Amino acid sequence: MSVSYSLNPYTGQWTIAEAGHLLRRTMFGPTYKQMADATTNGMHATVSSLMNISATNLPLSFHDDEHLVQAGQTWVNSVYPTDGEKRNLSNNARMRSLQAWIMQNINNEQDGLSITEKMTFFWQNHFGTTTNADARGAYDYVILLRNNALGNFKQLVKDVTVHPIMLVFLNGNTNSVQSPNENYARELLELFTIGKGPQIGTGDYTHYTEYDISECAKVLTGYRNNGYRSDTETSFYSYFDEKKHNDTVKTLSNKFGNAVIQPNGENEYKDLIDIIFQQQEVSKYICRKLYRFFVSSEISDEVESQIISTLATTLRTNNYEIQLVLEQLLKSEHFYDISHRGCFIKSPLDMIFSIWNGTETKPNYDFNTNYQMFLSIYGNCTTLDLSFLAPPSVAGWPVYYQAPVFTRLWLNASLIKSRVDIINWWVLYKGISKNDKRLNVIGLDFLNNLPNPENANTVIDCMIKTFLPKGTTDAQRENLRLVLTNELPNFEWTIQYNEYLDAPNDTNFSDPISVQIKKTLTTLFSLPEFQTI
Repeated sequence: MSVSYSLNPYTGQWTIAEAGHLLRRTMFGPTYKQMADATTNGMHATVSSLMNISATNLPLSFHDDEHLVQAGQTWVNSVYPTDGEKRNLSNNARMRSLQAWIMQNINNEQDGLSITEKMTFFWQNHFGTTTNADARGAYDYVILLRNNALGNFKQLVKDVTVHPIMLVFLNGNTNSVQSPNENYARELLELFTIGKGPQIGTGDYTHYTEYDISECAKVLTGYRNNGYRSDTETSFYSYFDEKKHNDTVKTLSNKFGNAVIQPNGENEYKDLIDIIFQQQEVSKYICRKLYRFFVSSEISDEVESQIISTLATTLRTNNYEIQLVLEQLLKSEHFYDISHRGCFIKSPLDMIFSIWNGTETKPNYDFNTNYQMFLSIYGNCTTLDLSFLAPPSVAGWPVYYQAPVFTRLWLNASLIKSRVDIINWWVLYKGISKNDKRLNVIGLDFLNNLPNPENANTVIDCMIKTFLPKGTTDAQRENLRLVLTNELPNFEWTIQYNEYLDAPNDTNFSDPISVQIKKTLTTLFSLPEFQTI
């Protein structure tokens, strides 16, 4: 079957298969109901709904003695303890709160459609920044990515360039006229905007030169941080020190048309970024990254010439507004081509929240217990090689750039075993236990929200549509049905479910139903197809 290389709006059949593909790629584990509603609402309305930035609350403290704020209050503008050891403990505790808060935001995707969390992760990967220097700054940085997830790419690069977290991470806060530091200038060109391209000669790459890095570093001199883990300042922020800035005229190479950058103090970095963004390659570079994140790891000559080039033109024409490009891509014939369904291995976030969100499971206890449970989920992601706030390098996670393996890097013998162990623990065994409370997959909410849950065939069909992007074989489907019905005729399941409906609070009826649902889900989650998206 030939692949469609058209960005024309998709006009083919719109079933739960197409709606599910869209929601899996733009969210971390949609529910069956979200897929069914998207099928009813249609592609255009669903994409529009996804383009809303979802609301969130402030992260909360759950350790009185380490935050100098009461448990249940936010710490994002709270000073640190004076004592150095307590200050470090306080920052570590705040970072744990931030980690839990991020997981909570993803778990809340069950409440409404939004691409917000997926795009926040996209930008966290794109800028590849470790954010643990100062938790208040880390929160502010994540909020910057989150609030501008669908905004202007050029402006986002400008904001990230002088953000205190980035200044610390790539030594921009030590870059001065007396002692230039090229770390951020190098990554600004190589990873964040235009890309290196093949090397042409010594210090000469396709899209810039080593000389350009040196000149960019001069432009970026003079920015400093203040309030780092301060016991008096209520935030971690950046400022411009004119005395540290190189105020000479800078000239870029012929890669940038020998552009001249005049001295412009604290706004000079903006002039530099405007010049970089005049190069068409910037739009192509970021569109390739969006493509590899949302569509396919492989970029063929046809994709480059017919998809990337067109998306890049849209981006430039609209002054680098990301939302318009995403809408064009997510509504296109190319995006819904059958070859793209299930072509990724799930990231740890996708795998974990396809279970929690897909089964409509949430912790519903006091905030302290909820946060501790979300912190455990963050730890599960880290076990599977994804620590949201600490990418492995400034280039982000290798699965998004390392050919030819790409997302297959999420799996090896050890990681596969860990995935299976986590699934079994959450569904069949104790789940996550905190403060004598438990979070595990019960399955009854998932079951009760399905159409005709008393019908065994319908239950299995809905499970497959929710969790398996490419469906499954007849033999696998029949095996799932046998697990659900405990190898009894289908009418026995109907009788059992209706008895439960008549007395839902009677464990004599609810427990057997829950056991069979959990066994069926575990069997489905053990299928190789479940690990794809």
